[in-house]
Amino acid sequence: MEQNSVSAPKPVSASQTVMTELMIPAYANFGGKIHGGILLSLMDKAAYACAAKHAGGYCVTVSVEGVEFKAPVAVGELVSIHASVNYVGRTSLVIGMRVTSENVETGMVKHTNTSYFTMVAKDKSGEPTPVPALLLENKEDARRFLEAMKRKELKAQFKDEFDNEKSRLKIDSELHLLAAERCVISF
Repeated sequence: MEQNSVSAPKPVSASQTVMTELMIPAYANFGGKIHGGILLSLMDKAAYACAAKHAGGYCVTVSVEGVEFKAPVAVGELVSIHASVNYVGRTSLVIGMRVTSENVETGMVKHTNTSYFTMVAKDKSGEPTPVPALLLENKEDARRFLEAMKRKELKAQFKDEFDNEKSRLKIDSELHLLAAERCVISF
């Protein structure tokens, strides 16, 4: 796919993607439910399709956030992944995804998870390349963009705080905290 030069802003609706796939027995674990890795793979494909449509070229996944499986998916259900560009930086895009599964016999649809994939657009030499701005056409588009900005800010704060805590951690003086945990110290 040829990378387009950065053009006019593109609306969210121009790259929204829905992928639906039947969950077959080969996707199931021993409990008869669909492996989480299968769902993650499908989500990665949907994120790529959505990001590539917005960027006009090749994109790669750089992070995945918010993967929490809220409900199991059974063999025979249809899984639909609704992907949308929620935020763009200079070369990055945050793709928001809502995953649902549908039992076609009962018509019951359940929300299985929501997740956010950060993608980066790449040029032919594999270097990050700019993406078009995101045209926000309604309050929902603006809300998602603002939420993505807040997630990015909070993620950076958490990383800084956690890095600081790791550097201050003194194992010998903190071992007492393990007494009520499900672990056994053998040193």
